[in-house]
Amino acid sequence: MAEGYVKVTGGNVFYKITGTGSKTPLIVLHGGPGGTHMPFFALEALGDERPVVFYDQLGSGRSDHPDDPLLWTIDRFTEELARLREALALDKVHILGHSWGTMLAANYLLKQPAGVKSVIFSGPCLSAPQWKEDQDEHRKQLPPDVQEILARSEREGRTSSPEYKEAMKVFYKKFVNRLEEKPAVLQSEFARPNEEVYLTMWGPSEFYPSGNLKTFDVTGRLHEIRLPALFTCGRYDEARPETTRAYSRLIPGAKFHMFENSSHQPYLEEPHEFVRVIREFLASV
Repeated sequence: MAEGYVKVTGGNVFYKITGTGSKTPLIVLHGGPGGTHMPFFALEALGDERPVVFYDQLGSGRSDHPDDPLLWTIDRFTEELARLREALALDKVHILGHSWGTMLAANYLLKQPAGVKSVIFSGPCLSAPQWKEDQDEHRKQLPPDVQEILARSEREGRTSSPEYKEAMKVFYKKFVNRLEEKPAVLQSEFARPNEEVYLTMWGPSEFYPSGNLKTFDVTGRLHEIRLPALFTCGRYDEARPETTRAYSRLIPGAKFHMFENSSHQPYLEEPHEFVRVIREFLASV
């Protein structure tokens, strides 16, 4: 394993490279915004075939945490990814983005960078307006009292209230992670998300986009990504299977896979199956 820091605009980002295999490296773009690489530990299993490159985006995990909201834009994070590849001499890579990481991956790939061999969109959010529509449908499946708390809190601007946060948990248990207990590694202080980055870019909850990504939509340009592509989601995912499958049809030849026993985090809910599917796709490229 190798780890260290790379200087980017705004500070230093932490990276970790695991694996000794000789095949093309896989770089992992974690979710959030403001998440960390730590939930993706299952992907270390791919190290028998290839290096797996994890990193904490600026403001997250073991990377620097500058107090400057002007840094929290998708274009700066895109520049950060390019800088990381350059610093680590990742001339050829596969890219796996999860959730917000799929926004970052798409934004990066639309600049047509050299050396990318394939892309995996895990639990994709490629249109924030479509995501909002899908979550509005999901909210209808919640108990009426929870729906009422969410709607009232949003209407009154009280999305930071304990009542709203408790109601959020009901949604998250159904559509984000269905496990009864979190893996022990996620109890680390370095696994905690950065709420300021999340609020600035996305909003107070998964289903209420109000940040600078709320109009993000690259669906009209996905056909420009001319790479082998895999789209994945869970059967109970907030990234709805119907929407994810529709996205997959926008990239010629893309593949689609649904994890039958997962919601939004199959790398935690079905880690062995997640690794198997990723490994099989990379072998096919």
